[in-house]
Amino acid sequence: MTARPQNPDPARPGRPKSSKTDAPPKPKRAGSHGVRAARPLAAEDRARLLAGAHHDPHALLGAHSVSGGVAFRVLRPYAQAVTVLAKGLRAELHDEGDGLFSGVLPLRAVPQYSLLVTYDDNEIEAEDPYRFLPALGELDLHLIGEGRHEELWTALGAHPMTHQGVPGTRFTVWAPNALGVRVTGDFCYWDGTAYPMRSLGSTGVWELFLPGVGEGALYKFDIARPDGSHTLRADPMARRTEVPPATASIVTASHHVWQDDLWMAARGDRPVHESPFSVYEVHLPSWRPRLTYRQLAEQLPAYVRDLGFTHVEFLPVAEHPFGGSWGYQVTGFYAPTARMGTPDDFRFLVDALHRAGIGVLVDWVPAHFPKDDWALAHFDGRPLYEHEDPARSEHPDWGTLEFDYGRKEVRNFLVANATYWCEEFHVDGLRVDAVASMLYLDYSREEGEWSPNEHGGRENLDAVAFLQEMNATVYRRCPGVITIAEESTAWDGVTRATHHVGPGGFGGLGFGLKWNMGWMHDSLGYAAHEPVHRKYHHHEMTFSMVYAYSENYVLPISHDEVVHGKRSLVSKMPGDWWQQRATHRAYLGFMWAHPGKQLLFMGQEFAQGAEWSETTGPDWWLLDPSYSAEPDHRGVRDLVRDLNTVYRDAPPLWQRDTDPGGFAWVAGDAAEDNVFAFLRHDASGAPLLAVSHFSPVVRHDYRLGVPDTVPAWTEVLNTDAARYGGGDIRNEDPLKPDSTPSHGQPVSIQLTLPPLATVWLRPV
Repeated sequence: MTARPQNPDPARPGRPKSSKTDAPPKPKRAGSHGVRAARPLAAEDRARLLAGAHHDPHALLGAHSVSGGVAFRVLRPYAQAVTVLAKGLRAELHDEGDGLFSGVLPLRAVPQYSLLVTYDDNEIEAEDPYRFLPALGELDLHLIGEGRHEELWTALGAHPMTHQGVPGTRFTVWAPNALGVRVTGDFCYWDGTAYPMRSLGSTGVWELFLPGVGEGALYKFDIARPDGSHTLRADPMARRTEVPPATASIVTASHHVWQDDLWMAARGDRPVHESPFSVYEVHLPSWRPRLTYRQLAEQLPAYVRDLGFTHVEFLPVAEHPFGGSWGYQVTGFYAPTARMGTPDDFRFLVDALHRAGIGVLVDWVPAHFPKDDWALAHFDGRPLYEHEDPARSEHPDWGTLEFDYGRKEVRNFLVANATYWCEEFHVDGLRVDAVASMLYLDYSREEGEWSPNEHGGRENLDAVAFLQEMNATVYRRCPGVITIAEESTAWDGVTRATHHVGPGGFGGLGFGLKWNMGWMHDSLGYAAHEPVHRKYHHHEMTFSMVYAYSENYVLPISHDEVVHGKRSLVSKMPGDWWQQRATHRAYLGFMWAHPGKQLLFMGQEFAQGAEWSETTGPDWWLLDPSYSAEPDHRGVRDLVRDLNTVYRDAPPLWQRDTDPGGFAWVAGDAAEDNVFAFLRHDASGAPLLAVSHFSPVVRHDYRLGVPDTVPAWTEVLNTDAARYGGGDIRNEDPLKPDSTPSHGQPVSIQLTLPPLATVWLRPV
């Protein structure tokens, strides 16, 4: 934080006194006999006020009717003099020392007044913050106290507004353990002595309206902890922050005019589960390094639309101090990272994607937060956002703190945050990170390091209740929005409705979709084996269908699978470069045909060979026409485009994703051949036949049983096509069934299976 000089802009508190040539005639100054000495503050009140540890500074400062007039008291450190200005009045207050100035004026009522504050080198006319009533309503306080304020961001934080006819900013913060709280910022040279806040009853909320402070002002809260020490904290509800590593919060308001009305009106028309849903996962700071949100809006929508993805998913965009965390260690839950622009710039990007017909998902991280001493950890001197039991608050894997989901205000902070991203930024879905670490009390903990719940189990009942409340609230308030769980265990009912109780006695968690980590692990393990060994691992590709309809699934090939020594997708594949690319293409064809929605991390769409790095992003140079192997990479990208195009036009591949009747094995046991063949059906029963062949040989006249209701089949996609970099071994002509029974079907077809390829066929 860098202290800034006093800004003469009227949007900041205080204005330099007008020059003598422009100044209006001065009102008469009250004589010394007209300003009586005010009754001194009680020693304890004075000490607490000056120490920033008073719960009600408005009772001591400002103007108050007293016997014989109106008493004024002002706290202005470093001032030489303070003068009260009102209509027909100019009265200099007595200097009490320590920056306190006071006096009693013979007035019948408190007038509309301002202050003229004289310093060594200038005079500033300012409104007195302590003449204003609370700018936060009783209903807001009631809802906060109940932990049920669904629009918490409108009540807490810094909000530019006009209050009692005066423009300024209302500052509010939840700090129930604090002895006192002061606002400090660039508008007071980062000395908050003059701006103590008042406590608003038992809610733990502190409030102060600062006249003249406007958008762009930097601020923090100076909190007096229970032991009397002070801590300087960023606003937990800040909606804009400085660019890291700077840590101040910034007063902001949105001025973006949305242009996505058609998208927002239509996004809830068809359930996501019965719609095409293929996701391009993006780390915004590195997709094209050094681009701003607005520059990304010029490039990303066109790129994603060209490839045919229905959605993008952003790694967390909430503010985080360490870029190497990729956004998964959040300090500013309500602020898009300032690395690429302002909150309105981020809105502009979402708007551009919507106008291009692309949905926006955002990774959301309610599982933990970092220990930075300017952020949430021990916020007001005691555990507040984290659990008071260190065994429950310390995350054993990441060196972070876990939220206390049993505390109603913390739960409110997170539930409101979920709806905030959907409502304020028009986000279409939240992918919730690390759900498993929230659900289990013994997650990554050894025996003796955790305590069971009230029923003797290991389930975190508070976290379960929080996730249920979050999902129920989001789905109620935001039609068309989808929530997605990254949950890596067999927890029952992740995507079951919250009011449907399962065999374990729990209602569903209420998510719309769940990442299928089992499919990802098993299928990647199979593909990494040499073809000659794959027959011994055939079950790794078929086992997913045993549980495919236990939840509503996303098939994720995510950022986590292409970093930290795991290698990129194409580099996981065995064999020479041709075989690696062929297997990569065949795997994508299998993935797009398998029940579930698809997610692919950036760079994998053109077979990047290197692991992803957040510092450099995808290796776009591989698509430079001057590079000799560019056709190999462009071919894979062309395949991804065609996969998405055919997929979107083929209801059998998405319309019955959550219905077991939409899938049927044709050949699920052809381990010796490394072949997987299955049928997908749409709501009307129309089929699509998908055949994946993971051997590096051509199989001619390969027989597969098919329904006798289809007179002929035609190839609609072949990952071995020459334009994708394959050998172009294809089934050119329609395939007509003959009367030979096979695979439990009365008729069958004979087709050619290219090496290491996936083929899709549809009725002619």
